[in-house]
Amino acid sequence: MIAAVIIFLTAIFFGFALSFPSGAAQDKGEILAVLTGDHADPSILRVGDDFYMTHSSYRYLPGLLVWHSKDLRRWERVGYALHRNVGDVWAPDLAGHGNKFYIYFPAGGTNWVVTAASPRGPWSDPVDLKVRGIDPGHVVAPDGKRSLYLDSGRVVELAPDGLSVRGEPKRVYEGWAYPEDWVVEGFYSESPKLAFRDGFYYLTTAQGGTAGPSTGHMAVSARSKSPLGPWENSPYNPVVHTWSRSERWWSKGHGTIFSDAASCWHIVYHAYENGYYPLGRNTLIEPVEWTTDGWFKTVRDARREGASRRLRNVVIEPDDFSGSELKLQWQFSGLDSLDDQRINDGRLEINSAAGRFRVLHATIGDHSYEASARLETEGDVEAGLIAYYDDRAFAGIGIKGGEVYGLAKGAISGERIKAPAVKYLRIRMNEFDLSMAYSDDAGRWTPYPNSLEVSGYHQNVLGGFSHLKLGIYGRGAGVLKIDDFAYRPLD
Repeated sequence: MIAAVIIFLTAIFFGFALSFPSGAAQDKGEILAVLTGDHADPSILRVGDDFYMTHSSYRYLPGLLVWHSKDLRRWERVGYALHRNVGDVWAPDLAGHGNKFYIYFPAGGTNWVVTAASPRGPWSDPVDLKVRGIDPGHVVAPDGKRSLYLDSGRVVELAPDGLSVRGEPKRVYEGWAYPEDWVVEGFYSESPKLAFRDGFYYLTTAQGGTAGPSTGHMAVSARSKSPLGPWENSPYNPVVHTWSRSERWWSKGHGTIFSDAASCWHIVYHAYENGYYPLGRNTLIEPVEWTTDGWFKTVRDARREGASRRLRNVVIEPDDFSGSELKLQWQFSGLDSLDDQRINDGRLEINSAAGRFRVLHATIGDHSYEASARLETEGDVEAGLIAYYDDRAFAGIGIKGGEVYGLAKGAISGERIKAPAVKYLRIRMNEFDLSMAYSDDAGRWTPYPNSLEVSGYHQNVLGGFSHLKLGIYGRGAGVLKIDDFAYRPLD
């Protein structure tokens, strides 16, 4: 009877039976970087034999990209859940309950939810929950009541349909007191994510700050017999942490634990790769094990990082824009609506506006790469191919009025060259050394004479929690037309 109740509660919390392909889990405590480049604040859900994951999407459109895997190693993009700009989207929670799926996420000073009958979508329009806070985490009690955890150890009751809140959030968890002499960015109790096992609810939270010192971020655990506490902190805290600048992965944190049908458990979290800070926070997965007294810890020695591997799941494909829809590798910045872009006659067209910086971009998972594209404009439009952090910080090559010129720190830099026939631009990122070239036919490339170094384009220098993306931009009143996009990794 007790075992049946535990199985029932587990099914309520996850919404669906868990399953994991035989032999797919990594062993010996190996860390797998399953999504390289910036895929921060991962949230994972298993449905039958399938795993789905999403992550922060900031103010990009479309947002909340959903990934799918059968084995936790190979991941592919399956669709976007958000098609309207509601503000900067941070730290979502992908959950299943009953016959419906939910993504809870903060944006624009409130929290929102989208729903679907399948994690592959289509997803509903976002619903405003009208509750402040960040990093929501969904949980269901044994009596079926639903709640949403928020930052600073606060929790608020959800309506039965999960589409509104009841009352005000109350604080039920104080966090874990790490030693005073630890080098951290700040306390910052965030990312409350919950799981259930053998009569206990396990609350995993982030502390220490997301960026800042390499040793700041961490994931800590607490448990309770009730989903609302009181909470007892784990003697194995922090369960994930960077202990030294010499480690490969910095600022490890923002963890979520999850199980498979064989009772193998894992933790998914994010981290910067040492030496590649501008590429943002990678998604990492590693196994955890359970102690005899009911706590989880990493299989590896928590104070020794051990082996890790980067998996190439973040693939950027060439694109001639011949399909009816954009490839899922693309997102936009600076668009108020997706109506401002369209595929027309085998080209992507973006309405460009005076005083606005509009960018088509892709998140890059490779350390080094080469990319090129054919760009044409109508009206008074400047266009370019860039490494794009944000509207203040980008670097690459631009064209306007029959001139080609370099771009650095968000402004024109370097020599202006008369080249009225140029339609193709190319950039090459060798680690963070950036070189450029231009051509009238993509066959005879002329190197641009000024190159750049962009390793300082990152959060600790610029703020904003962005990352260096591959971008194609338009600025000014008119239309930007993009075709013949090519990409190849150089790693």
